[in-house]
Amino acid sequence: MPTPRLVLASSSKYRRRLLETLGLPFVHASPDIDETPRPNEPAQTLTMRLAQAKARALTERFPDHWIIGSDQVATLSDGSLLSKPGTHRRAVEQLSRCSGQCVTFHTGLALLDAATGVCVRHCEPFEVHFRELTPQAIERYLRTEQPYDCAGSFKMEGLGIALFAALQGRDPNSLIGLPLIALTSLLSNWKYDVLEQAYRNSSRD
Repeated sequence: MPTPRLVLASSSKYRRRLLETLGLPFVHASPDIDETPRPNEPAQTLTMRLAQAKARALTERFPDHWIIGSDQVATLSDGSLLSKPGTHRRAVEQLSRCSGQCVTFHTGLALLDAATGVCVRHCEPFEVHFRELTPQAIERYLRTEQPYDCAGSFKMEGLGIALFAALQGRDPNSLIGLPLIALTSLLSNWKYDVLEQAYRNSSRD
């Protein structure tokens, strides 16, 4: 049987760039789902549910593919959720709340076989310990990088690293939105040889 093609169910340029680093052939498409949390829904449950919903939203368009869905939720120590801020004011509020705190990022991952409906899921946690941030530091950072489309109001791959005192977790890629270690493991479990596929893809270039 030929190896199924991969689809990334995401409109995020950050996730696309991460998947591109593996050198695998894939296409991407934007899913259209309701991302509203359910009442009292735990962060891990929410992010895995949304990752799976994103993958399933594309099954009609890609019925013979393996579809990758991913979603991210950040929580403060009191359990409250941090979403994408969208505006400067909300980003200031988020980073002010994160100052001196440990924030846990839960990145949900789903791998769906559209032909069979079989889906496997994983949640990758990662902790970010923030420095004590002054209002001036927060303002300068946001004006410089404008991370208004990023959960937690920062870009891990950019200047956001200057906001942190320490990082703790297995895969820092999960902070950007796609846990590559977990993804390659899920693919391997389905007998998808990542190194072989990357080699074949590079040989065609």
